[in-house]
Amino acid sequence: MAQMQQSNLSRRKFLGTSTAAASILILPSGSMFGRKLSPNEKLNIGVIGAGGKGIVDSDGCATENIVALCDVDSRTLTARKNRYPKAKVFRDYRKMLEEMGDKLDAVTVSTPDHHHFPASMLAMKMGLHVYVQKPLAHSVWEARKMLETSRKHKVITQMGNQGHSYDSTRKLVEYIRGGIIGEVKEVHVWTDRPIWPQGMARPGAAKPVPDYLDWNFWLGPAAERPYADGYHPFKWRGFWDFGTGALGDMGCHNMDAAFWALELGAPTSVEADAPEISLQTAPKWSVIRYQFPARGQKPPVTLTWYDGGKKPSADLIGEKELPKNGSLIIGSKGTIAFKEWNPNGFRLLPEENFKNFDEPAPSLPRVGGNPYQEWIKACKGGPLCLSNFEYSVPLTETVLLGNLALRVGEKIEWDSEHLKAKGNAKADQYIRTEVRKGWEV
Repeated sequence: MAQMQQSNLSRRKFLGTSTAAASILILPSGSMFGRKLSPNEKLNIGVIGAGGKGIVDSDGCATENIVALCDVDSRTLTARKNRYPKAKVFRDYRKMLEEMGDKLDAVTVSTPDHHHFPASMLAMKMGLHVYVQKPLAHSVWEARKMLETSRKHKVITQMGNQGHSYDSTRKLVEYIRGGIIGEVKEVHVWTDRPIWPQGMARPGAAKPVPDYLDWNFWLGPAAERPYADGYHPFKWRGFWDFGTGALGDMGCHNMDAAFWALELGAPTSVEADAPEISLQTAPKWSVIRYQFPARGQKPPVTLTWYDGGKKPSADLIGEKELPKNGSLIIGSKGTIAFKEWNPNGFRLLPEENFKNFDEPAPSLPRVGGNPYQEWIKACKGGPLCLSNFEYSVPLTETVLLGNLALRVGEKIEWDSEHLKAKGNAKADQYIRTEVRKGWEV
């Protein structure tokens, strides 16, 4: 656990300037605030992004003290204030951190994707533990910086791909690592997303900003544009400036079991098929092929991702039709198949080959499928949560590289160490995207 240091220094002195200003606040290196807790004490948690997934995330932490709520939508704040009447409410998480930072131990970040990076970076630089929704970041560069910052400030981290905490996922990992299906060289992963618009231009005519919405802060690091229907509160996911499309939304869920079990790490190349790519939004469908190198004695792996109704052939497992979501992990002795975004109810195929086999002894801790309590206990000095940034940043980078291949429109040969697409300078603008002036971190 991070050794949190008590400090009598003024939060405002360290922050130096009012967060009402347009600029994102830069905290001095090494500034850490908070308190060392015993397992019986409660964390003081601030909620950044209180609606949508933020409802689930804050309620998942309701065993602790929810002391601050932040959201750009005043309707959301009113509703959540009714749920947590003792919490202070804010429209701007910079102001929340300035005012409440020395009273907080941790924050949840459940905003649209483009705010994950600035919100969590500010919190981590204050020594606050973070639970950040998937995907962790909006770009590969952001993800890598988040890992570096979490190490530097020694904070407890967790990504919100909750399937990572499921008993079924951990059992699947043990099966594959135990050699039950032999050597794995081929993986197929698919989703029925998007269930929001993609493959189109920006929304139409500008409209007055609703009085309940802070539109300027909702835009945050994204390029300025007029308010219009079709962004807030849900359809932002398809827009490159705010979201990461079907792949970004579901890849950290659906790919997780295979990525973890096979210890895939960074791919060497990524290639994407899709209809014509809009400059504004992710495509209506995509098929993305990742090539992973050998890892020690483990052979190279090809992982193929499908979305927008695309799927692998059902002939791979001798069935007539595949479900809307699922994965096939194909080994030399058999295949693991599951029909959701997580491995609950996974099957070993062909079934007749697995009527009797020796199950490997459990090697991963079971946490009852509760990623929030896993994180909370880690914040109090318990065992490290397993979707921490050491694991979840490489997974997020892999997922986002699929979007890089989509946007560049050609095969990416990936240099993970230097965050470069080899011989492809036009990829740089998507590896590290520009942010609106004043939002640099």
